[in-house]
Amino acid sequence: MGDLVFDVEVSGPEEGDPVLLLHGFPQSRHTWDQVVPELHGAGLRTVAPDQRGYCDGARPAGADAYALPLLAGDAVGLLDALGIESAHVVGHDWGAVVAWCLAARHATRVRTLTAVSFPHPEAFWYALRNDPAQRELSRYVAYFVSPESTAGMLEDDAAMLRSLFGDAVAPQQAKRYLDLHTRPGVLDAALNWYRSGSLFAEHEGFGPVVVPTTYIWSDDDRVASRVAVDRTAEHVTGPYRFVLLEGIGHWQPEQAPDRIAAEVLLRARPGG
Repeated sequence: MGDLVFDVEVSGPEEGDPVLLLHGFPQSRHTWDQVVPELHGAGLRTVAPDQRGYCDGARPAGADAYALPLLAGDAVGLLDALGIESAHVVGHDWGAVVAWCLAARHATRVRTLTAVSFPHPEAFWYALRNDPAQRELSRYVAYFVSPESTAGMLEDDAAMLRSLFGDAVAPQQAKRYLDLHTRPGVLDAALNWYRSGSLFAEHEGFGPVVVPTTYIWSDDDRVASRVAVDRTAEHVTGPYRFVLLEGIGHWQPEQAPDRIAAEVLLRARPGG
């Protein structure tokens, strides 16, 4: 929006209620490839953008350009550009962080919220200050924000980047993500999401979420501690549902797409 041009895939029934799908790191809009058909089958229309930094037309320079309010503003601008007053919003990983902010700051634009993996940011900030387990889980961020992280993650045929997926993401999908992030400028821009400091600073006006919300967390996801997970409910004043996926790691949209789609539909269907 503004001078930024985003790559967006809009698909599904033209008259269907819109679902905005926000991806995380180091992924892309293709995170949702296995979820989208289920939503279309239920009559929903999906809007899946490559977020700021992940597409050639929307890659501003400098970490300050990736602050959380700007990322949420991109989502608002996208809805405006498509003539969508409000949407069901689904986010995974960093996409969940943006989705939480969107629901807190722009509640009238969000019909329902489904956040996957990442807890409410204020619950995360509390855990980071008070829970040794969360501080241990978040140690990787110190490397991600360092100036040498971009080059380091691309060394040895992007060995470190490849290791993030392990065996959890199908080889073809992992290759798609690697092909994107090894293009000039993409990984550096994606890491600017971390370098902006948004994970470690409370944002003025970041209040409770009033829309119907589902938070999906996996017991083998190494992003959030149980303290952050449990405190998330305190920051939702609308109807709230917590879903635990057992034996699933961090890449939930790829590892359990049917379950993610089913939970979205519980909210997005009329009367959900």
